[in-house]
This record gives sequence, C-alpha cells and structure tokens, in this order.
Amino acid sequence: MASLAGRDLLSIADLTADEIDSMLDLAGAAKSGSSLGTPLAGASLALIFQRPSNRTRVSFEVAIHRLGGHPIALFNAEVQLGARESAGDISRIIDRYADGIVARLISHRDLVTIAQAADCPVVNALTDQEHPCQVLADCLTVREVVGDLRGARVTYIGDGNNVCTSWILAAALLGVDLRIVCPPGYEPRHAVMQTAARLGAGWQPRLERDPARVLADSDIIYTDVWTSMGQENEQQQRREDFAGIQVNDRLVSLAPEHARVMHCLPAHRGEEITDSVIDGPQSVVFEQAENRMWLQMALLAMLYGEAAQSVGVA
Repeated sequence: MASLAGRDLLSIADLTADEIDSMLDLAGAAKSGSSLGTPLAGASLALIFQRPSNRTRVSFEVAIHRLGGHPIALFNAEVQLGARESAGDISRIIDRYADGIVARLISHRDLVTIAQAADCPVVNALTDQEHPCQVLADCLTVREVVGDLRGARVTYIGDGNNVCTSWILAAALLGVDLRIVCPPGYEPRHAVMQTAARLGAGWQPRLERDPARVLADSDIIYTDVWTSMGQENEQQQRREDFAGIQVNDRLVSLAPEHARVMHCLPAHRGEEITDSVIDGPQSVVFEQAENRMWLQMALLAMLYGEAAQSVGVA
C-alpha cells in the first residue's frame, strides 16, 4: 500500500494516482466489512469547524472512533480563528495537544498556515479553494457505479467552485472523462486548469454551456449548490444565471438510463436539483454521502498506520 504516514492532505494535487487508488481500495475493503484495525489507538484528533458541518463532522468523528481514536470538535465560537488568535498560534498549540488536525475553514490560506505551523498531519475538510475529502469519496462512488474511474464520463453541472476544483485535479490524475457545464463567468479558475494540465500531461476538462452537448453518453450527472456559504448576497443573480441548467427530469432524460445522479450536499431542493431527481431511481446521492465515512477511514488509516496489509490491499 502507498504510505501517507505523517503527510498533510491540503489538495488532491498532494496525492499521486497510485495513492488515490490505494485509498479507494482500502475504503472499499472497509465498506465490505474488513477491519482496518486501530491505527488511531491512543490518538486524539482536533476537528476545527470555522464553517458549519453535518456530514463532515459526523463522518470524521465516526471514522476516528472506529479506528480507535478520540475526536475533539472545535467550533468557530471557541477558536475565533484570525480574531481571538492567529491561525499559526492556534496550530502551534493544538499540535502540542493532539496527534492530527482536520480543518474546515473559510480561507485556504489559513489552512496552509496551520499546516506550516504544525508537525502533525493536517487534513483539508473544506476551504474556499478545495474539498478533497468530498471528491475522494465521490471517486469511490463513481467506481462503484461505473466499475472503473479511468474513462468514466462525469458531467459536472454548476459553479466552478471548490468541489469542481477538486474534481478537475482528481480527473487529471485518474483519467476521468470530466465535462463541466457552467454559465459564462462561473468557469473554474485559470490556475486550476494549469495545474490540471501539469498533472494530466496536458489534459484539461471539456467546458460547455449546454448540458445537451455532453449528457448523451454520460455515466454520472453531478451537481452542487449554485450559491455557496459566503455568497449569499449573490443568490438572486446566481439563480437567474444558473436557471437553465437545473438538474431536473428533463435534463436527466438527456442522459442514458444507466446514468446516475450525484450531489455533494446539502441540496437546495428546487434550485440546482429537483425532489423528483434527488429522490428518484437514478440518484446515488445518499450512498455518496455514506462513502465520506469509508473514504475518511481509509485516509486516516494511511496517515497513521499500515492497515491495508491486514486486509490484503497492496
């Protein structure tokens, strides 16, 4: 198994394709009932939540417990990152108490500061730039649905946001046929496209305005909220700009019957996705949410132990 011992995970780009494959294999083994042991026995991990969380907190806490560790959730009212104390000072103190830091922050720059100040592993549980744990779990879901990530046809419909960024980088590493449908002005950042080209030997995702141009052979239809946290003042404009690419029954009908619908949640039902789709027979949204826990168990096992050896994952 590829080892991540002592490493940070701030970006999908911090991983190799082999490391991601090992992580997905290990997550699949755990989901199938194999024990990953207790590589976190006696360890405490601090979970910093500057942004509110549901799936991230519960999935990480359960994963840490199952691996024998003790999670400590710290919320913004307690930490007041950047106001009561600097990101660097907070990191230096937590590093002396805990064996790892999982951080869900507003600013990616603060995450980098935390990682630079700490000796323990630091994991990105969301920033304004990336959401690597979400997309790694999404890759597990796509592999379950399609059978192989290489060549899997994934159509991402929505904003070129942090989730989209992590998907672009993962696709570049893993050979996913990623198509992105977004309105003008909401494209992924140029720097992200440059990084993808570097990781994928010149590869870049296909950008489209009209979902009909890419859905006919898609395996996965993926969407996210039109308005993320911190963009509330843009909500009405975004509703107007994105209205033509709502994932509804008409749009899903443009894809093959075998296509499955994914959403990283929370969903704004009636905006980017309709009830009939998210609750419909082609949705794997809640299986996708479950996979956050299995993937994060695998990630932590690779950071803190050699659990794969005991379950036969090379």
